[in-house]
Amino acid sequence: QVQLVESGGGLVQPGGSLRLSCTASGSIFAINTMGWYRQAPGKERELVASITSGRSTNYADAVKGRFTISRDNARIAAYLQMNSLKPEDTAVYYCVYSQLRRDYWGQGTQVTVSS
Repeated sequence: QVQLVESGGGLVQPGGSLRLSCTASGSIFAINTMGWYRQAPGKERELVASITSGRSTNYADAVKGRFTISRDNARIAAYLQMNSLKPEDTAVYYCVYSQLRRDYWGQGTQVTVSS
């Protein structure tokens, strides 16, 4: 089993920045992928960004150039730096950890972009 702890959500004005953190613990394998999904009210959950243990990254078109995902393999942690936030970025953000064809989800953290 893998446990995830997320932090960093909150309320920010349009154009502002937030940094989300996610730390994994438990039965960790060296080859894995960490990422962030988000779900806005009335919408389906969507991939925001992901990063492999080899540090290959993938971003949703809506966040390219504004969000940056990174990781610390020694700490089994992933970070999502979100800049130039827009009201449409408002959602619950979920950390996901994938290994051996299984996905583990965090509890979610609310990000609200509003003036």
